[in-house]
Amino acid sequence: MKQPKSKYYFLILIAFAAQGCLGTRHLGENEYLLYRQQVKAPRHISKSRAIELTRIEPNRKFLGLPVHLLVGIHYLGKKHFRPEKLEARKNRKVGKIDSQISKTTRARRINNLQFRKQQVQTKFDDRIQNGNVVMQWGEPLVILDSQKIRLATENISSFLFNNGYFRNEVRFEVLPAYFPKTRTVRYTIEPGPLYMLDSIFYSYPDSVMAGILNQYISGTHLRRGDPYSQDNLLKERERIDLTLRDNGYYDFSQQYIEFQVDTVSARQHRVWVKILINRPERRGYHKRFVINQVNFTTDAAQSRPGVSRKMETYRNVNFYAYENIYNLKILSQRLFIHPGEMFSRQQTLNTQRQLANLDVFKFVNINYDTTGGQFIANIFASRFDRYQWSNEVGLSVTQGFPGPFYNISFKKRNIFRGLENFEMNGRIGYEGVAAATDVGNVYQSVEAGVNASLLFPQFLWPLSEDTRYRLGRVNPRTKTTLAFAYTDRPEYKRAYTSLNITYSWENQRIRRFDFTAANLGIINSSLRSDFGQLLDSLFENQGNTLKFSFQPSYVSFMGFGMSWNHNNYGNLQENSVFLRWTAESGGTLQNFFSVPMVENRNLQTFRYLRLQADIRKLQIIDKSTVLAMRFNGGVGYSYGDNRALPYEKYFFAGGSNSVRAWRPRRLGPGSYRPEPSDNPDRDGLYRYQFEIPGEILLEGSVELRRKLFGFFEGALFIDAGNVWLFSERVKTDGDGNPVENGNSKFRLDSFYKELGVGTGFGFRFNFTFLILRFDVGIKVYDPARPEGDRFVLDKAKFTRPFGVNREPVIFNLGVGFPF
Repeated sequence: MKQPKSKYYFLILIAFAAQGCLGTRHLGENEYLLYRQQVKAPRHISKSRAIELTRIEPNRKFLGLPVHLLVGIHYLGKKHFRPEKLEARKNRKVGKIDSQISKTTRARRINNLQFRKQQVQTKFDDRIQNGNVVMQWGEPLVILDSQKIRLATENISSFLFNNGYFRNEVRFEVLPAYFPKTRTVRYTIEPGPLYMLDSIFYSYPDSVMAGILNQYISGTHLRRGDPYSQDNLLKERERIDLTLRDNGYYDFSQQYIEFQVDTVSARQHRVWVKILINRPERRGYHKRFVINQVNFTTDAAQSRPGVSRKMETYRNVNFYAYENIYNLKILSQRLFIHPGEMFSRQQTLNTQRQLANLDVFKFVNINYDTTGGQFIANIFASRFDRYQWSNEVGLSVTQGFPGPFYNISFKKRNIFRGLENFEMNGRIGYEGVAAATDVGNVYQSVEAGVNASLLFPQFLWPLSEDTRYRLGRVNPRTKTTLAFAYTDRPEYKRAYTSLNITYSWENQRIRRFDFTAANLGIINSSLRSDFGQLLDSLFENQGNTLKFSFQPSYVSFMGFGMSWNHNNYGNLQENSVFLRWTAESGGTLQNFFSVPMVENRNLQTFRYLRLQADIRKLQIIDKSTVLAMRFNGGVGYSYGDNRALPYEKYFFAGGSNSVRAWRPRRLGPGSYRPEPSDNPDRDGLYRYQFEIPGEILLEGSVELRRKLFGFFEGALFIDAGNVWLFSERVKTDGDGNPVENGNSKFRLDSFYKELGVGTGFGFRFNFTFLILRFDVGIKVYDPARPEGDRFVLDKAKFTRPFGVNREPVIFNLGVGFPF
């Protein structure tokens, strides 16, 4: 059947449009755009890994469409790029600086001008080589290059060989792509048989070394029956090297480790590996080094001509300083290398790290002197300035509305000459906040505070000296803090004075533990009359105990928390995980004895238990794309007479760092319905007048982040969550009769039906030092609506009027990533 001509005209039109969108008009004669790469391989071969090994990345497509937005941006910048003008400007500026250099004889002035000249040259050379800012935001066309493709084929083949596929074959072919002047490269992989480890042999130069390595053989990366892997050979070489260097072999290196691999075996597709440790040529044997002496210079950066440093010996360590200002008993708790012990690389690193953790030394350097037949450890440390001032001015966003803040801090190090550090911080900030009792308006909020803290580099507890030395490895600290915080919001003024003592320690640098032995605080609140009346009304009509949180109160608690940071959460090179959980017991001490001041002033008290856990994960998809996930949950249970929690201990859902389709702190509890809106065209179905505290929190988020160009990044997200209460909130009418208004109590058989779900998209302006975030939250499932009408994605509306059948889209502004 003959196709109508209009169909061909349409296809031709698409082809010409695609040429413009793809940027192929910028191609030269006999040049083709590499549009796509494909891999044809057996199922057990990772195709994505093979694509990575090509080290060729086709131009990124916008939203998966055949549109190279970044190519257009690059060539837009190139259109206005004039390298000859940049070269001329560079020469003028450099010539001007050279003229200034020739007119001065002061060495310091010359050095400053030479440094400035180098900066100017580097700046212009970077622009000339990489293009202007707009060009760098985009990317040039990826042109088909047969030489690069052959190299990519070799890379894939080498990778397969290094992973046991010794007889692999990799071919490529260039195919026409969907559009003119574009090509697809297809790599065909035939891996061949996989070779497995059959036998592993070790050859050591002496019995002492053999005994040490056999003791740690359980950590080997080579095991019989595993596939052959070049990476595992490298890991095994590193393991042997580190094991020996932790057991006295100071001058051992990986160059002495040799691998012999042979595929000759009685069993097919098997290899045997022999690991040999060769002797050093000059000495003829590997020596274990025992530390003869440890010298510690605590003021290495200072120099006093004609004056010698004083020496003082403590625990067999020689301390040198012009003036000894440190408590040697405490300082020696952070030293893990001692005379008479074998050299250990790990103990050297631990010493260096724990000395740096004291925050009194700018740098710590440890080297070993082997001259004269001795093995001497020399520790050199440079001191920080004893006094330090810092100021900070910035913009903060806590509930979606930015406001300026000013911080000032003062630090005095080694205040009592026991390596204690004293800090004092002050802060004042103005923010625009949504009122706790209103919607649609933004009010000024003032946040101010001052705190003074004293940090001790040990546990303030009666412990034996040996115990303190053992604990030095986990960076023990005791922090006491006296703080005052003041909040002035439209509904209330609140002052909070607290005293806190916390013990903290670390394990393997990725785990941190905090034990709050006591946190004692007094809260004084001044309520606006209508807000106080509102809290009374909520208590009388709904049983809402929030009013007790705003009475003059005494708050005390003990707590324990742990944070686990795997692979440095936030890095963009490998997957990472962050976990933090806390447990609190409020009013614990009041169960055993009374506080006269509390009784004399008739202060409100709280008894409660609170648990919270927050886990986050970053999954690296490629160099431009990250999948971020978060789960946050908590429980707060009050067993006091008032059945209330301190206001700061309640949980809230909604806002720029929570479920972004709801206004800050306006989601929940459960399916309990807010008051109907007095102005649906402005607010939608509900007016969300009040902040909604909860005793149980469940929320989770999944966010796909992708770098678009330059500092501009995009994101797609889904959030879900809610808060609940332990008791049912009952709404009553004017006569005191109960009215059905949804469920606020947490129930295992139905809570999942009451999760508010939102989705949306966002943009981030990543300036490295600052990340500005703009997110658009759209409701998907609203548990406050009647059943059967809770799916509201199709009701989303960006602009007023909304009405009862529309859901307003929520705009969130934030600083930093949401999690």
